[in-house]
Amino acid sequence: EGTGQIWLDEVNCTGEEKDLSACQARPWGQHNCQHVEDASVECSAVSSFAPVRLVGGPGPCAGRVEVLHDEKWGTVCDEGWDFEDARIVCRQLDCGAAVSAPRGAHFGRGEGPIWLDNVLCAGTEAALSECRSKGWGAHACGHGQDAGVVCSGSGVPDLVSLRLANGSDPCSG
Repeated sequence: EGTGQIWLDEVNCTGEEKDLSACQARPWGQHNCQHVEDASVECSAVSSFAPVRLVGGPGPCAGRVEVLHDEKWGTVCDEGWDFEDARIVCRQLDCGAAVSAPRGAHFGRGEGPIWLDNVLCAGTEAALSECRSKGWGAHACGHGQDAGVVCSGSGVPDLVSLRLANGSDPCSG
């Protein structure tokens, strides 16, 4: 049991919040409980998420996607690979927003195991390893189909720039 002021009561988090103060709760300091009801948390020092890295690009925020599983780095097949999957990788690496999700071993062919195939992220996952897939090591592809990611934190500009020319106004051409 703690002592002193009880600050939060009836806390209701969705799991999307960045910190506890963003969760729904009674106003700060308003409660109808005693210290015998103090909440607690036990955290693991080891993340349950498989580490991910980007290899073969111009820096740590652009490159071929590799995931650590069974103490071995392996690649991700591009079957089903899309922008939503790239968003999760960029967020997991703290590399900003996703710029693109290149396919076809754009950043070179990887070596070793192909760990994930048919990755399907919903957008709420904290790590690529939380997304749906065929399962660890189950794939129907080769390293010529290695998936890639370019994040805004990479310094790599968008792959394509467009402009409208010779139109009657800025919105035609």
